[in-house]
Amino acid sequence: MKKRTKILASLILAAAFLTVLILIDNSPLKSSMLSTCLQKGAIYALVAVSMNLLNGFTGLFSLGQAGFMLIGAYTYGILTIPVAARASVYQYFEGGIVQFAIPVIPAIIIAGVLAACFAALIGLPVLKLKSDYLAIATLGFAEILRALIQWQQIAPLTNGSNMLRAFPTYNSILFPFIISAICIAMIVLLIRSSYGRAFKAIREDEIAAEAMGVNLFKHKMMSFVISSFFAGVGGALLAMFQASVQAKGFTSAMTYEILLIVVIGGIGSITGSIIASFLFVCCMEWWLRFLDQVQYLGGVKLPLMRTGFRMVVFSVIIMIIVLFWRKGIMGNKEFSWDAIGKFFRDPFGLVSRKNKKGEGITNE
Repeated sequence: MKKRTKILASLILAAAFLTVLILIDNSPLKSSMLSTCLQKGAIYALVAVSMNLLNGFTGLFSLGQAGFMLIGAYTYGILTIPVAARASVYQYFEGGIVQFAIPVIPAIIIAGVLAACFAALIGLPVLKLKSDYLAIATLGFAEILRALIQWQQIAPLTNGSNMLRAFPTYNSILFPFIISAICIAMIVLLIRSSYGRAFKAIREDEIAAEAMGVNLFKHKMMSFVISSFFAGVGGALLAMFQASVQAKGFTSAMTYEILLIVVIGGIGSITGSIIASFLFVCCMEWWLRFLDQVQYLGGVKLPLMRTGFRMVVFSVIIMIIVLFWRKGIMGNKEFSWDAIGKFFRDPFGLVSRKNKKGEGITNE
C-alpha cells in the first residue's frame, strides 16, 4: 500500500471508531456493560503501554505500577474534592488539611508529575539493581506506599483507610479515550526518537549500549520516570471511572493484571498492549461473568458453574495463549496495513511456504 493510502485508511478507521463511541455515548448503551468495558479498557491500555515502555522497550522488570497508580489516584482525589464536600469526606479529620480544589485537567497532570517525582526518588537506589531484585524492590515500594497512605499520622491529608469520594468524574466515555490516546501517542513518539532507540539498545545489551555512548543510568531513570508519570495519569483516570478511591484496591494483584496484559499483547508491542487490554477487561468483566452463576441445561444443573469458576476458565485461556503464542498476540510487531493485506492475500501462509521452498531449491 502507498503511504497516502495507509494514512487515509488509518483516518477512516479512527473516524469509524470515534463514530461508534459517540453513538454509544448518546444511546442507552452508555450505561451498559459494553460502555464499562470500553472505559476501563482505555484506562488499562494507557497503564499497560506505560509498563511496556519500561519492561518491554527498556528491559527493566518493574512491579511498582500499582503504587504509581495509587499516587495518581490519591493526588487527583485530594486536589479536586470540592471545598463544600470536604467536611463529609474527611468527617473523622475535621475536613482535612487541604481546603481548596483545582480543575480536572491540571489535577490529572499534577497526579502524573507527583508519581514521576516519587519514581525519581526511589529510582536513585533501585535502578542499580537488575532483574528479579529490581522487581522485588519496586513491588515492596508499592506495598509500603499503600500502607503509608493508610497511616493515621497523615490521615488528615489522605483520609486514612477511608475512601475519597465526591470528586469530579467525567460524563462522556470519550474522555478516557481522548486522554489515553494523547498519552499513548506521546509514548509512541518517544519510542521512535533517539531516546527510544537508546532504550532498546539497553534492552538488547547494556554493555554494548554503554560502549556506544549510551548513559545507562540516565536513560533507565528517564524510562522509569516517564513510565511512572503515565501510570499516575492512568491512576487519576481510574479514580474518575470508579468515582471513589481507597488504598486497599491498589494491591499487587493490580500490577500482575497489567503485567499479564503486557505479556498477552506482546512485550515490546504498543498495539499488542492496547488490544490485550480490551480483551482482558471484556473477559474478566463481561464475557466470562456467566460462569460464576448457576446454569441449567434442559432442567439439569450444570456442574462447576459457581462463584470462582470464571477465574479457572480464564486461567486456562491464558495457558493456551502462552503455549501457542509464546511472544503474545502481536509479539514485538505493531499494527500494519501491509501485514493485514498480506494476511488476506495468503491467510494460511501457503504462498509464503511455496516461495521459501522454491528459493531453497534454487540455492541448492
